[in-house]
Amino acid sequence: MLSDNKESKLTISEMALRGTIIAVIITVPSIISFVITWEILDNLLYAAILGAVIHFIAMGFSLKISKKILIKK
Repeated sequence: MLSDNKESKLTISEMALRGTIIAVIITVPSIISFVITWEILDNLLYAAILGAVIHFIAMGFSLKISKKILIKK
């Protein structure tokens, strides 16, 4: 019974790797949208607002993504 419990847990390195993947999935779209908007519109305020909106949308999807990634099979 104890061996079953140990096998179902994630190791620290697995958690760090999966957490990094989730962080990249959340952060990269907001940074890309910020840079593209800033280059096209040449307005820092609009770029920051759009980047923040995209970031919060990605955070909304992160719960669904983390449930799929963090569950060990």
